[in-house]
Amino acid sequence: MPVSSQDSAHQQGGLNLDPWYDNYARRTAGLTVSEVRALFAVASRPEVVSLAGGSPYVSALPEELIHTAFKRMMREHGAEALQYGGGQGIPELREHILELMTLEGITGASADDVVTTTGSQHAIDLVTKLFIDPGDVILLETPSYVGALGTFKSYEADVRHVEMDEDGLNLEALEAAIHKARAEGKAVKFLYTIPNFNNPTGVTMSEARRREVLDLCIREDVLIVEDNPYGLLYFDEKAPNAIRSLDDEHVLYLGSFSKILSPGVRVGYVLAPHGIREKLILAVESSILSPSSLNQWLVTEYLETSDWRAQIDTYRGTYRERRDAMLAALEEYLPQLSWTVPNGGFFTWVQLPQSLDSKQMLPRATKELVAYTPGTGFYADGRGHDKIRLSFSLPTPDRIRLGVRRLANVINGELEIIETFGTFDNRSEDDNRFAAAPPDLN
Repeated sequence: MPVSSQDSAHQQGGLNLDPWYDNYARRTAGLTVSEVRALFAVASRPEVVSLAGGSPYVSALPEELIHTAFKRMMREHGAEALQYGGGQGIPELREHILELMTLEGITGASADDVVTTTGSQHAIDLVTKLFIDPGDVILLETPSYVGALGTFKSYEADVRHVEMDEDGLNLEALEAAIHKARAEGKAVKFLYTIPNFNNPTGVTMSEARRREVLDLCIREDVLIVEDNPYGLLYFDEKAPNAIRSLDDEHVLYLGSFSKILSPGVRVGYVLAPHGIREKLILAVESSILSPSSLNQWLVTEYLETSDWRAQIDTYRGTYRERRDAMLAALEEYLPQLSWTVPNGGFFTWVQLPQSLDSKQMLPRATKELVAYTPGTGFYADGRGHDKIRLSFSLPTPDRIRLGVRRLANVINGELEIIETFGTFDNRSEDDNRFAAAPPDLN
């Protein structure tokens, strides 16, 4: 057993009771646990209106659809479903994934180009593992998905944000970030982007901007990792076709059934160029041997036996109604603030007065029986204290209205205190780190 862990911890200014502290790999320093995580245990209580987690409303999925699919799967493929599978995933599901991707404008691909994963978070991990050496640069939107940030940090990447505007990634900022990193002698390994209903902002990259970003990345020889979990969940009009529909060599496309079916099935996929696909299969086999055959066959039977397009339409209507309830409540109770107006997905991004700190305000919010996600979780560089992400996907419209009303009481109460006593800043240096995501920060 190591004998120097306490000495090492003392040198860092504290006492660590883990006897294996000195044995961990250096990269585990990126696996930090946010203090916000404890508050989400409180937020999960039924009396708390949670506007925090990006959880789909799975109750909109008729139980009989899943029951029918499961029974048929076990009757016709039970032995295969309960057995090991290949690292690439079952061919039948990969064929259906091709059909699904045509709705995003992706045509001409082969099922052989698809690798099935255990959710798209697994795909993010695999891609990062394949491409990132410590210190390599990953470019991504400002702000971006907390789960991806945690993964990138765990592989010791140099994560650099690129500013956005109403059309998505700012082209000049992206080009400047590429050139700056290379001038420093850094390798820019890929650009990670969520172009449809971005998590956390809800912003959608315009069709013209997608072409411009692709052209720039081709010219600069930068791989694009396109993460698209929400693309089919549009409200008023369909989002532009996927960036992958414009090019099949410079784009890795990530998809998932978590938002259009259920996160519990843990099935995602990657559409990759041939060489990368082979590496992905090897990475899957080395980490988990194979994705769950049971879950893959369940999704396959669901797609074959149900009207899944109609079910996606049902989800769209449900989330549109809740988006409208969220925006109306914000307009009624917090008209002094500003927020994004998403045309799909799960989230709106709210700008607070700069005098407020969303992380420090969260304990008071949970005491007032409302929860949100502080903006700091979506930045790699400590920004976001004056922003919050609100999710409208899970609560009913009435609960959303109640939650926003409670949130308004919290915000207005904080502003009254500041007006009376002034501001103070008790942020620690640890606030400049980003942490592994709590389970419901999707």
